[in-house]
Amino acid sequence: MSVRGIRGATSVDADVPELILAATRELLQEVLRVNSITEFDEIVSAIFTTSPDLTSTFPAEAARGLGMKQVPLLCASEIAVPTASVPRCIRVLLHVNTDKKQAEIVHVYLRDAKRLRPDMVSAQ
Repeated sequence: MSVRGIRGATSVDADVPELILAATRELLQEVLRVNSITEFDEIVSAIFTTSPDLTSTFPAEAARGLGMKQVPLLCASEIAVPTASVPRCIRVLLHVNTDKKQAEIVHVYLRDAKRLRPDMVSAQ
């Protein structure tokens, strides 16, 4: 079994805790669904970042609300690169134990975050 990284990102219309938590839940549920992750024990850890314009809540709270109570979670602020940024963006990097090959991992980009990785074939 290997540890693989799964990337995902989404965006919100405003820096409002309810919007951030709902968008993060939606993103996590889609990442879990398309990668057939059914047990949180498969998740080694998760790193969440937000663009500098999101400061009203921690996206990791959405993961806790889904039941990821034993998964180590970390939140940080994304680097504010003007030419490559998406406003009000939430990103996640999940580390998972899996037998899947790297090419079988499905990365998920939703809403305005789809433009971050137009080269990715995902569950968009």
